[in-house]
Amino acid sequence: MEIRTIGVVGAGQMGSGIAQVAAASGFNVIMNDIKDEFVKRGLSAIEKSLGRMVKKEKITADDQKAILGRITGSTSLKDMAGADFVVEAATENEALKLQIFKDLDESCKDGVILSSNTSSISITKIGRATKRPEKVIGMHFMNPVPMMALVEIIDGLATSKETNQVTTDLSVKMGKIPVPANDFPGFISNRILMPMINEAMYALFEGVGTPENIDKVMKLGMNHPMGPLALADLVGLDTCLAIMQVLYSGLGDSKYRPCPLLRKYVDAGWLGVKTGRGIYQY
Repeated sequence: MEIRTIGVVGAGQMGSGIAQVAAASGFNVIMNDIKDEFVKRGLSAIEKSLGRMVKKEKITADDQKAILGRITGSTSLKDMAGADFVVEAATENEALKLQIFKDLDESCKDGVILSSNTSSISITKIGRATKRPEKVIGMHFMNPVPMMALVEIIDGLATSKETNQVTTDLSVKMGKIPVPANDFPGFISNRILMPMINEAMYALFEGVGTPENIDKVMKLGMNHPMGPLALADLVGLDTCLAIMQVLYSGLGDSKYRPCPLLRKYVDAGWLGVKTGRGIYQY
């Protein structure tokens, strides 16, 4: 099946970024979310992102208009009947994702690949929620999607070689570098990144250093472009907590236990950049 239209489920930070990159690569996009206001917010974020690229002369104003013209908003998963390939980028919640994939399986045409941008949840388990597990795969983009080259490609136990090849080829067409990872909690990226962020939270929790000094040490001493606490705020502390919980329950090792301070921030609704306050204030 030729891929002309890509469906994106979720119009948040990741979903809107994926939609932007897909549309900029020449694909038509159906960007879906549960409320019209969320879809409009996602479209606005894409317009602003493209506007910054116009100012930097990376694209023209005509390019911006053409890219936005290829994106259609949606509030019903039934609209995914028009998609040739789907990327799910909803909240990192297992029950929610399983329901979405069950609904997508019913709405999408036969043969359409259903991919998930999940950061940590089992692709095998997601595939089991459908009648097409051989067509279910992980396609984990990095944040911010328009800037980051990596896409982790994760096969579930039932994922076919054809599905993997189509998804890998699509990643390249979208200007990304696909890297395969096995279906274990956190895959490669978050298996390594999230324990580092969690340990930075413990360092803050135990008074080892201030947020600024913890981040400064990692930037100046380890040459990281961004400190782990600032990165946690960008990712979203709720997402960080959800991934740590998947690592902890999936691997059963106490080294993955989420820091109590991380839980407290999430309980307070201080989730990072998206709420205006996390470890830092924005």
